[in-house]
Amino acid sequence: MSKTIESLINYIPYDEQEKKDKEFIIQCEQKLGDILHRTNEICHLCSSAFIVNPERTKVLCIFHNIYKSWGWVGGHADGDDDMLYVAKKETQEETSLQNFRVVSLAPISIDTLPVISHFKKGKFVPAHIHLCFTYLIEADETETVHMLEEENSNVGWLTFDELVEKSTEPHMQNVYKKIKNKIKNKSF
Repeated sequence: MSKTIESLINYIPYDEQEKKDKEFIIQCEQKLGDILHRTNEICHLCSSAFIVNPERTKVLCIFHNIYKSWGWVGGHADGDDDMLYVAKKETQEETSLQNFRVVSLAPISIDTLPVISHFKKGKFVPAHIHLCFTYLIEADETETVHMLEEENSNVGWLTFDELVEKSTEPHMQNVYKKIKNKIKNKSF
């Protein structure tokens, strides 16, 4: 059993969606084996960072070229069994932020997210599921940020409502609303 799945066993789900997604992620590892690598074309682990300003009124987002949507920062585990490390690495790679603080060592959200088929670097990627761990990270919105041009075409701070409005993916809008509520109610 991977370190990630061991930590997931202790995760207390926020709602019915997280309860079911927690069960699903554990079953994926039990039934499919390696979910740490993209070579598992059915599902694999990913980690995201929900980066907020200290007042927790804005989120640092990227405009993702594949999804054609504003969203959080994140990426594939690619063999790494430490999802918090992956979230921090993706924060630096996709925004160039160097000064940020992890708010909680536990994820703020766990989700199973559909990925539509697409082309990446000229190769076809079939539809699959991202088994996503999301961490709450805090950063100063005055720090200079830069986008990762090969994946994104913009980076910037949005209010929670702007993020939901500018996301073109309905399933992600629900995730962002859930995280907003968890932050508002300090349920993390």
